Order: sequence, then structure tokens, then C-alpha cells
Amino acid sequence: MKKWIPIVSGLLVGFIAATISFADFSGKTNTEAASSNKSNAEKVYVPFGQKDDYYLFASGGHSGQMFIYGVPSMRKIRTIPVFSQDSATGYGFDEHSKKLMGGYTWGDLHHPAFSETKGDYDGKWMFATDVGNSRAAVVDLKTFTTKDIIKVPNTAGPHCAAFVTENTEYMFLPTRFAVPVGQKYESLDDYSQKYRGVMSAVTFDEKNVKLNIAYQVALPPWSYDLSDAGKKGSADWAVMTTYNTEESTTTMEVNASQADRDYIVLFNWKELEKMVKEGKYEDVDGQKMIYPEKQKGGIYLVPVAKSPHGVDVTPDGKFFIASGKLAPTMTVFSFEKAFKAVENKEFAGERNGIPILNYKSVMEREVNPENALGPLHTQFDDKGMAYTTMFISSEIVKWDPKTGKTLDRVPVQYSPGHSVAAEGDTVSPDGHWLVALNKIAKDTYLSVGPSHPESMQLIDISGKMKVILSAPVDPEPHYAQMIKADKIKTINVYPKDTKNPDAVYKQNDTKIVRKGNEVHVYGIAMRSRFIFDHKAKRPDVIEVNQGDHVFIHLTNIDFDEDITHGFAINSYDLNMEVQPGQTNTMEFTADKAGTFPIYCTNFCSALHQEMNGYFLVKPKN
Repeated sequence: MKKWIPIVSGLLVGFIAATISFADFSGKTNTEAASSNKSNAEKVYVPFGQKDDYYLFASGGHSGQMFIYGVPSMRKIRTIPVFSQDSATGYGFDEHSKKLMGGYTWGDLHHPAFSETKGDYDGKWMFATDVGNSRAAVVDLKTFTTKDIIKVPNTAGPHCAAFVTENTEYMFLPTRFAVPVGQKYESLDDYSQKYRGVMSAVTFDEKNVKLNIAYQVALPPWSYDLSDAGKKGSADWAVMTTYNTEESTTTMEVNASQADRDYIVLFNWKELEKMVKEGKYEDVDGQKMIYPEKQKGGIYLVPVAKSPHGVDVTPDGKFFIASGKLAPTMTVFSFEKAFKAVENKEFAGERNGIPILNYKSVMEREVNPENALGPLHTQFDDKGMAYTTMFISSEIVKWDPKTGKTLDRVPVQYSPGHSVAAEGDTVSPDGHWLVALNKIAKDTYLSVGPSHPESMQLIDISGKMKVILSAPVDPEPHYAQMIKADKIKTINVYPKDTKNPDAVYKQNDTKIVRKGNEVHVYGIAMRSRFIFDHKAKRPDVIEVNQGDHVFIHLTNIDFDEDITHGFAINSYDLNMEVQPGQTNTMEFTADKAGTFPIYCTNFCSALHQEMNGYFLVKPKN
């Protein structure tokens, strides 16, 4: 405790000082400030009829969703439901998304990652992980919809994923919380012996749009925080940070910060892949599990300052940068030096059977920007310069990884966690824009009570760094990626799927079919009516018996961009969305007898109010 109190006191003082000193950004006169604001507004102004240059995909944290913004306008343009139900679109209510969610109703979305080709974003897919329920998902960027979700076994909270390798060969999902394999009950007294921090190697079958677990690695029972894949000459390697190498099981704030050093895990995924092909693994409940203390090779530990958070690979793939949250120093490590240290076995012992590389053999330089506190994450510009978030001193620091020299700095409001630069973690960053993802807004916006929104601040990095726009954001902008807008090729309407037995594209094909106590409705939505059975006296009415199992297969036959229809049954707690050309299914039991209006929930035409019908449920008796 005596060691811990001064550290925390220092952090609090630094945080308070940063909050006070950065409350006034400019120190300019009113006239100067007005002129500056006008200039800033011109930089972010996107005239009507024109579009933003970039998409920004931001994690929604404990909302379970992903939020899409345009840059430089910072206008929010879409919410993609991923791990949590969304009543606006019916996500989690229709059959496809209910099955995807696997019985869960919420998630904690962290670390979105684009698919890559040769280390560049290719604009095809977006991956994300769920810390709350240990899942991984893939989003199709043609439709901005979630296509597959898998539950990751033996893992509790894949926080530091998803990061993908240079050509999307793998997405690696290390765990935040160590648990026994299979998440079985084991006493915490046996933590060091029976708990593991399992990392999963996940592949993506693009043709069938399916995520699969290729193999897993039973790492020591530590917490794994952030990660990054190598590039170019280091493309076969990846790095991730750890904390709680003390293997504490209680009062983590104190006990997980005792050691002077934690580790970066450096691993060669090509070598691990080869080990699996050669059968060097154990079968654990159907999973191929590598135990590093038994199956040697491919994994190494690099000492780093205590409690590191981010680890980031430079665009040229030559270095990786990490720092401890409680240290003012950032360390630049050399991949080339690490490879030589591995080859020459320059080890400083081992932990849990994993060799520890000698720090001085791998370290390129230590960087200590004056008065900067709490370095977390680093992004890069088109010239290879680094931009690191300083959580405690509430600023972004620009510096040169090749010299360690501080080049610029700018205060933000307040406490930035991650930041995101334009394609800033690829082999070819764009420069120009960087967005600080701030954890605390305090008095930045109109008050909405005791809790304030988080904020994102747009920073012009084309010359001297300058904050030019601040935008409130739904919780929580934990991480984001920014991609050139022209890389994403969306579709306007869903094409006809003649192989889908549930799809109906003509009024004369609509019908209601009874199979015992099952009722299947094959209907259409069009401006501005529903048709469920074209032969019926009232074609916009569905009539069933109480207790029937009902399937409503609805196709939107308005093949017209942006003409989306909703389908809701009043008082039945049901809603789904059908986008242009799409077929969607709702399945439920008609357990309530009575008369229930059906209506379109998504405004679609001048006669939207008239787009309704009835769901009639005959009582059992």
C-alpha cells in the first residue's frame, strides 16, 4: 500500500492539473477566436450534395453496437447493431439476428478491425469482439449489416482483439480475464496452476461468410490488453501487451501493479500454424490447444514498463511501440533486434515455459516527452510520425519514432484513450486527420445530468496540430478505425434470391400456409401496403389460432434505394426491418388472443400511416 498511494496521488494531481490547464484551449482574444473558429468550420464543412472523405467506425462499448461517422464533418450517419438488440431495426427480434446473437441480449463491443490486403484496408469486412459475452463478429461492408457471430470457448472477454494479419489470414483474440479451460469452477487459490489466458486464432471463410476457430494457445494466467499485427518484414509476427503478471486474484488496482515490468507477448503465427499442421497440440473439448510450456517455439516475452496498455507497429513494420500506463516513458522496440535475440537465444530467463528476451537486446530507444503522463496508444501519419495519447495529461503528443524527438503536442478535453488517424494503423497512413477518443467530456456540452457523453475531437495534423471540432458520442468510443470512403462499395438494394424458399417477389405468390399448429406467412411489403395472401378477402390480415407457432416471411419488393419497410405487431413486442429487396423472417408463438394492428414502423411514403393490417388471434375456446 505504501508504494501504491504516492503513485495514485501523483496520477490524480496530474489529472486535475491537466483538467485545469487545458480548460482554456487558445488564450486568444474574442476576435482572434472568432476568426479561428470560422477557419475551423470551413475545414470541416461538407456542402449539401457532397460527401465526407472518410468513414470512421467507432466501437460502441457497452451499447454492443458500432457507430459510423463521416470525417471531416463528424456527423453520425449509421448505427450497426452487432452484439445487442436494436428495436429500431428489429435486430435481435427477426430470426436471422436472433440466431446470430445466440440467446444473448447485449454485448460490449471493442476494437473494430477492417479486413486487410497487403497491410491496407480493403473495404470488404469489419470485425469486432464482445468483451461481455466472449464473442466475435463480422460485418459486411456492402450492406453495413452483421453476418456472423461466434462464441469463443475457453476465453473470458477478448478485449485486445480484433486485430487481423496482413492479408486477413487470421484474427487473433486474446482474453482479458484468465479463467480455467472450459470456464469450469476452480478455486482462486489454485489460480496460477489451473487458470489460463487463452488466445484464439480465428479464420474467416469469405465465401461462406463464416468465422471459425483454427486453434488456441493456452498462455499464462495473465490479462491480455492490446495487440497489433506485424507488417511487411514482420508480417509473420504479432505483438500484444499483458498486465497482472503478478497473477493477483483480488484488489487488482493495487496488486496488479507491484512488479516493475510486465510483458509484451511476441509470437510468430506462421510457426504456430505449422505446429498445428504437424499435430503439435492437444485436443481440448474439440479445440486444438497449444501449451507453450509443452509445445516449444514461436512465442516469446519482451519486458515492458508495468501495466502497459497499447502496443502499435510502425507502418514500415520495423518497430513496435509500447508503454506502461503508470510510466511517462514510451519504448520503441526493434523487430530486427528481436529476431536476432531469438536466433542467438539472448534470453533473460523464462515465465511459464516461455523465453524472456533480454530487454536491452530488443529495445531501440526509450522516449520521454517532457511532462507527458499516461501514454496509451499510438497512431501514425503519412510521414511515419507517431501520435500518442496521454491519458493523464490529456493531450496528444507527436514524435519521431526514429529519433524519439517530440515534434508537437495539443491538449484535448479530456483523458484520451485511443485515437484514430486516417488509415493510421496500415502500411500507408494518409495523414491530415486524427481523432482523439476522449473518456471524459465534463463541461464541454450542454448538461444532461450527472453523467456526460464521451467526446471525439477532430485534429488537423497536416501542419501544426490543431483541434478543430468536438463531437459528443454515444458510449463508448473505445477504439475506432478510419477508412477512405471510396474503398467501401455498398449495394443499393438486395438482389433477388430465387433460391430462397421464403422469398416472394410477386403479389400473386403471396400465401398463408398452415402445417398443423404452424402457420407460415409468405408476404410482401410495398409502398404502401402489406399483402399476406392475395386470394383472401382481406389480403393484409393474418388470422391464426391462440397457441399457433407463427412464421412471417416478409419480402420488400420496393427495389428502390432507401425505401425500407418495418413490420410490427402492436402489443406483441415484435418488430423487424426489411430493406429494399430483402427477405426477413419473424418467428413467435401467438400466445395472446385478441385483435392486434400490424403497421410499418419505418417511414416509407406519403401513405405510410395507411400501411397497416391486422393480426387476429382466435381464443382457444
